[in-house]
Amino acid sequence: MHLKRWITGIAALPFLIFFIARGGAYFVVLVGVVCLLSMWEYFRIVSDAEGKVVSVIMIVGVLVGALIIFAASAGSINLVSGIIALNMIICGLISIPQYKTNPLVLETIKKQLQGIIYIPLLLSFLVLIRNQADGMIWIFLILAVIFAGDTSAYYFGSYLGRHKLCPAVSPKKTIEGSIGGLAANLLAGSVVKLFFLPELPWVPSLFLFVFMGIAGQAGDLFESMLKRSSKVKDSGSLLPGHGGFLDRIDALLFAAPVAYFFKNYIK
Repeated sequence: MHLKRWITGIAALPFLIFFIARGGAYFVVLVGVVCLLSMWEYFRIVSDAEGKVVSVIMIVGVLVGALIIFAASAGSINLVSGIIALNMIICGLISIPQYKTNPLVLETIKKQLQGIIYIPLLLSFLVLIRNQADGMIWIFLILAVIFAGDTSAYYFGSYLGRHKLCPAVSPKKTIEGSIGGLAANLLAGSVVKLFFLPELPWVPSLFLFVFMGIAGQAGDLFESMLKRSSKVKDSGSLLPGHGGFLDRIDALLFAAPVAYFFKNYIK
């Protein structure tokens, strides 16, 4: 498992660097593909019913997710809000005629709306950041902080973990792993800030790295909660050693808005 994780990560790294560095449509396509695959994995996790109306609502959700990423690439927050509102109207039109024979359709709509907010809306912050000044460096900063924290938490927890962090949600995660992850968040963020973002003040930056780490761990636990409630081990199997795309980006989803608000409103 450890070897598969490293091979997959090393193999994917050049492609990731290329798409981030090119930016523009390249980065939007990257985020869009990740969004679509993650949305599909999410619906696989939360779906507990079958039927035409359910599949239609899910397909609408996937399409809306792609539209949200596109709207973010255009820099239009108002368009993102409008797309989410339009999705609600479409879901209502689909579900109203079906409610008499399938009252569970409302649960499906709840899960679809949760998925849209959880994946494409949160991913859209990465697109918004990339399109700003120093956006490329900020994307690399976010990835460095989160990936370093994930890796460190995994190994600290595996070899030094003794005290459970949140056993009801994820029995394998430990307090020691969490602390190791936060330390790696601080270290990775500080290195990137030192060499590539020297204009950022140190004290607020250190708080940013910690808050991103905390948000990332919350995102990891949130996805674990989704999987545990549906008795699913991994969101998918497309990334050997990592599971699915949602397993790989769960921490990133929660950390991206933290970085966005810091970059635009605090620093």
